[in-house]
Amino acid sequence: MRASRGAKPARELTAVSADGTRLHVEVHGPEDAPPVVLAHGWTCSTVFWAAQIGDLAADHRVIVYDQRGHGRTPPSPVCSTDALADDLEAVLAATLAPGERAVLVGHSMGAMTVLAAAARPRVREHGAAVLLCSTGASRLVAESTVVPLRPGRLRTWLTGRVLGSRAPLGPVTPVAKSVLKYATMGAASAPHLVERCARIVHACPRQVRHAWSRVLSALDLDHAVGELRVPTAVVVGTADRLTPPVHAHRIAAALPHSLGVTELPGLGHMTPVEAPGVVTGRIRELVVTYTQLKEGA
Repeated sequence: MRASRGAKPARELTAVSADGTRLHVEVHGPEDAPPVVLAHGWTCSTVFWAAQIGDLAADHRVIVYDQRGHGRTPPSPVCSTDALADDLEAVLAATLAPGERAVLVGHSMGAMTVLAAAARPRVREHGAAVLLCSTGASRLVAESTVVPLRPGRLRTWLTGRVLGSRAPLGPVTPVAKSVLKYATMGAASAPHLVERCARIVHACPRQVRHAWSRVLSALDLDHAVGELRVPTAVVVGTADRLTPPVHAHRIAAALPHSLGVTELPGLGHMTPVEAPGVVTGRIRELVVTYTQLKEGA
């Protein structure tokens, strides 16, 4: 059984990145509606945003794309934060008119993508506001609590081995779902949501998972946070083991135009899936406040 692809997009296209990588892009909703761009995280795909697409596409133009090596975008030998920034610029160029402004939303590695591209010309041109969900800018391995040990060199080493494993994830079994739930979701997450996330993550090729784990383990985007000059909100689950709340608060404190941190009690790393109403509602607030929707109200 494969994860459902969700709603059929109004159109599909290919955005070509700076190194020639061909990115799968989907556009949902009316072409004349205010745009929202969603960037998914490590080991996920456009399917991850099904709840947001289903809600927002009624009155927004929702642009989603598969990160390189994920979903329907082929792998690339180039894995870096610069490549992620190139990819986001390519998607914005392919889907937005000159000067058109959108709310940019990223989850986990998708939020890191927005940070990496913060100083890029197309992000400066097209970004009206930003929502960063469940993410960090540096020290991801050292501050992860996936391995239940006290902070220190041993925990950091073990966490790096776990997150950077080359082992295949295999079929989605009850044990696999339990492991994924522990690592990425809150204790009260509904079984169908755990199942959905597991199928998305397990669909990611292990070579791609490992290649990007190396990038994330060395991540240092602290300098980029100050380049994100548009109004920016941050969302984090209080039980997030991959990017604990310390990351969200550190980012919010360094943002030039911070809208603060929304902590979601008991939720884990998969906030757009675990709390779709909260995340989608925050996106709608940003659209109303910072894009053309406000002007036409």
